[in-house]
Amino acid sequence: MVLAPRLEQRQSQALVMTPQLQQAIKLLQLSNMDLSAFVEQELQENPMLEREEVTPGEIGDDPQDVHADDLVSDGEPDPAALDDMDFDQPQEAALEQDLGYDTDYDNLYSGDDHPAPESDAPPDTGWNEPAFAEPQYPNSGGGFDTLEANLEETLTEQPSLRDHLLEQVALDLPATDDRMIAVQLIDLLDGTGYLSGESAYLAEAMGCDDNDIERVISLVQRFDPPGIFARDLRECLALQLREKDRLDPCMAIFLDNLELLAKRDLKKLAQICQCDDEDVADMVSEIQALNPKPASEFDVDVAQPVTPDVLMRAAPGGGWIIELNSASLPRVLVNNQYYAQIRSQTRSKADKQYITEQFQSANWLVKALHQRATTILKVATELVRQQSKFFMHGVQHLKPLVLRDIADAIEMHESTVSRVTSNKFMATPRGIFELKYFFTPAIASSEGGDAHSAEAVRHRIKTLIDAEAPKKILSDDKLVALLRADGVEIARRTVAKYREAMRIPSSVQRRRDKAR
Repeated sequence: MVLAPRLEQRQSQALVMTPQLQQAIKLLQLSNMDLSAFVEQELQENPMLEREEVTPGEIGDDPQDVHADDLVSDGEPDPAALDDMDFDQPQEAALEQDLGYDTDYDNLYSGDDHPAPESDAPPDTGWNEPAFAEPQYPNSGGGFDTLEANLEETLTEQPSLRDHLLEQVALDLPATDDRMIAVQLIDLLDGTGYLSGESAYLAEAMGCDDNDIERVISLVQRFDPPGIFARDLRECLALQLREKDRLDPCMAIFLDNLELLAKRDLKKLAQICQCDDEDVADMVSEIQALNPKPASEFDVDVAQPVTPDVLMRAAPGGGWIIELNSASLPRVLVNNQYYAQIRSQTRSKADKQYITEQFQSANWLVKALHQRATTILKVATELVRQQSKFFMHGVQHLKPLVLRDIADAIEMHESTVSRVTSNKFMATPRGIFELKYFFTPAIASSEGGDAHSAEAVRHRIKTLIDAEAPKKILSDDKLVALLRADGVEIARRTVAKYREAMRIPSSVQRRRDKAR
């Protein structure tokens, strides 16, 4: 065999992901809120795009208006509606075919050969309204005293934990070195008010002596709220008891054995503390009145509700109505009039190329948003059809489902379904659920019938435990027997895994809890 350089031609097929296709995949897995931020950035960077202002409740003929009214009727999709949504396209193995993008889309427009859109509307050359208007103050009487206050002026400010502690540092620590160490300690507090890190590590990080760190910690542990700057739960409770002058030797021993309290082993606690059951009960009551998270009353974060991407409601004649949440869905248009106007006035080749590229990008974005909405609606509609019994009867009728089941039904790639169901939520009559919630593994039936959903089995386990009598606590083996009697073939370790995932204690711990 002779080793020598030579030229060869080879022909092969490969899937090349263009930048547009990569961006389309990214848009597909974004939630509506993240998509709005992306579109807002595009509106600022691309002069060919403009925001479409739509009044609430308005439904037009814009391609981005994608909804599926009456797609699901009596648990089955309406065939006519499904035809309108183009469900009968052939099986697609490539992502670009799922998303509906042509790989040659970059070549649809090429430089000066692209015709300028015609428009008879004259360009906007002036203002129809005055730029500034005199402010009107009804019922003001010529003064400002009767003006209604803004909403922001009526809100109270919630002080942060850091500000609250810094005020006490300035008042109670006169030495500058102590103040500097205290400020560093404040920055090391976690969300519950505990101090993270050992004294040696803190001393090395701050460049001071261990004794100085311990001395300052003992000073700041007297700050409000009680229990702040503790290193663990025992120290946190001890600081609060010391504040109430209740940290006697018996209580100190009690705090050293908190693991027995967690196990409800009160008899052994009484033996270790050398006191009777009544004293132990009193100490338990005192412990329960303390706050194990002293920083919980500060830095209150307002819980933000989840904004659903898909809305589902019952149809008047039966079945379900499914549509996208237009309130959170960004809507943009291509400004063809502005493109025609500015392109006719452009002379430089570089400027023409820039305008053409921006126009192509704007057209692609509008098409991508429409295709994304259509794909999400396809997946959501099929999910509702597959899980119709869940919406009608509850979680015990949740059907085992995997991504391939939906992908085969709507003739799309499995990875496309995975991206669509990521970070998407659907508002249903039973609450707001992530689309991933409806995909659960199957558990075989002991009677040879249909498989059971893992989520439905977990719900059944919780129902059985909630209904158990205090004197008849169900062990994991008993739960297995009851589930098998209901036709669920399940192992004991699986029951234990589901119970622990739901944070349900063992039968021994539940027996102690319910015996009190």
